Amino acid sequence: MSKQVAGAASPSSRSAGSRKAEMGDGTGVGSTPAPMKKKLSVLIVDDNSMIRTIHNILVNRVGVEVESKVAENGKVAVDLFRSGESFDVVLMDWEMPVMNGIEATKELRNMGVDSMIVGVTSHSMDTEKDTFMAAGLDDCYGKPLSIEILKNILQKMKIDD
Repeated sequence: MSKQVAGAASPSSRSAGSRKAEMGDGTGVGSTPAPMKKKLSVLIVDDNSMIRTIHNILVNRVGVEVESKVAENGKVAVDLFRSGESFDVVLMDWEMPVMNGIEATKELRNMGVDSMIVGVTSHSMDTEKDTFMAAGLDDCYGKPLSIEILKNILQKMKIDD
């Protein structure tokens, strides 16, 4: 049986904040615990299965904890949000059957979706990218994305949260 010193708080009576302060880095000297790592959710929307696979592999290699899901067209993406799913980042292709990226992005914004939507396109002219951006994108890049671009996108999401 352990003895408790008079006036000392028992482990169960201490506040969560004081327990956190005590944990720190193990030195016990005014350290704070490392922040909890939030898992980012990413939706990859592209009709090309090879691009979906490449982007999914890259997303999982960028060094932040990520949960990804794929959709083969804009309608599937919109339906996922309508069903109650949410994502921190949406990587949206422009040219897809059923519902293209411009239509899907406009629909998502009209639904009040405030996720970061990043256009991914094979269109390289600035005027074409401007057209895609006008649909409500947060940013737009050529495809396929590189690991450096994905790192920048996902790190920005971590910082903003």
